Amino acid sequence: MARSTFAKSVRTAVVAAGVLGLAAGAGAVLIMARVARTVVTPVRKRPQNQSIRAVDLDAGTVTLRETPDSSVPGRYGLWFSEDAGYAKIGGVISREDGSVTRTLESVAFGDLRPGRGRISGYYYLEPSELDYRVESVTVETELGEAPGWLFPPEPGEDTGHWVIQVHGWGATRQEGLRAVRTFHEQGYTVLLASYRNDGDAPNSADRRYGLGGTEWHDIDAALRYAADHGATSIVLMGWSMGGAVVLQTVTRSTATDLLRGLILESPVIDWIDTLEYQARMLRLPDPITQGALRLIESTWGGPITGQAAPIDLTSMNFVARAADLSLPTLILHSDDDGFVPSTASRALAEARSDIVTLVPFATALHTKLWNYDEERWKTSIADWLAEHIHADAGADINAAAPDAPAVEAAS
Repeated sequence: MARSTFAKSVRTAVVAAGVLGLAAGAGAVLIMARVARTVVTPVRKRPQNQSIRAVDLDAGTVTLRETPDSSVPGRYGLWFSEDAGYAKIGGVISREDGSVTRTLESVAFGDLRPGRGRISGYYYLEPSELDYRVESVTVETELGEAPGWLFPPEPGEDTGHWVIQVHGWGATRQEGLRAVRTFHEQGYTVLLASYRNDGDAPNSADRRYGLGGTEWHDIDAALRYAADHGATSIVLMGWSMGGAVVLQTVTRSTATDLLRGLILESPVIDWIDTLEYQARMLRLPDPITQGALRLIESTWGGPITGQAAPIDLTSMNFVARAADLSLPTLILHSDDDGFVPSTASRALAEARSDIVTLVPFATALHTKLWNYDEERWKTSIADWLAEHIHADAGADINAAAPDAPAVEAAS
């Protein structure tokens, strides 16, 4: 889920409705409607919320306005020129006078110069950048063919172990490209799936997100695709809202026989907790927030939000529904997330310490844990797979992997 994109969308909705309208009932209802509609409407144009202050191609540096996104260590993507250009940026070199200078790794396309841009956790844009075999495949869903990228393991390796990646709100299957190497090194077949209304898969009739309540049907179809193409064990991985989609899938699908575990990165465990947190970050009055939630949940709110059916947000609280989960689950979440609070992840890990392993980060923001500390991220997943998936299967497909430090215990 794109934290800054969503926040900017909601903030714009509030401004457009008119803050002064809070004084009048009609104005408050208008703001509720705009907020609710923003939550369930797929974003297509992302805000350019980062200022590019200087570019030195010879020195290989780019200077940005100092923000949480521009200041965090690691490597990221940098979109510019209204997303007509893309570059890869590396570590922080210096901070001075409200600016951050970082390494400029490469410019993939476009003319990088001072102006507006946005920082992305995607990093890789195309499967070809990974130098692995890849196939473009289609998954037959109830709405039609949903495209996916399939990365088979190296020839001669066991192809029965699969991981299906599920992207988040406002994202596409590109989000999961940075994770492919981690699973490929463990001998996995990796499927990066698409789902309704994400710009790749077919749209639903209402062209609205179900926040997991409808998208799970498409991941259910991906599970069946994997089973039909040789999978003998499957791990589902969800990023942000993709975590909510995964949790809906495992509790509603009838095609879970091959599922062996879940990996959730910066996940939405409880939608009400997440949306209330985001509203507080935007300083929305609580009556506005609660009104927007009621619109999303109500049958009468459909004409206002554009939803074909209400969303039962209460049923999407998997802290309350912890007893409904049974698969080994790895959660990676940063406490400074800024969009999806880590509170529900921590609560679920405490409630189901028998099956949930939490790897907390402190300084990685939302869905940027790989970008911030790739080695720790990869090691955490590899160790968890070895302990909870491969050991249970009686397989040791991790035997060739180098020894790695132990995963940090949840605090």
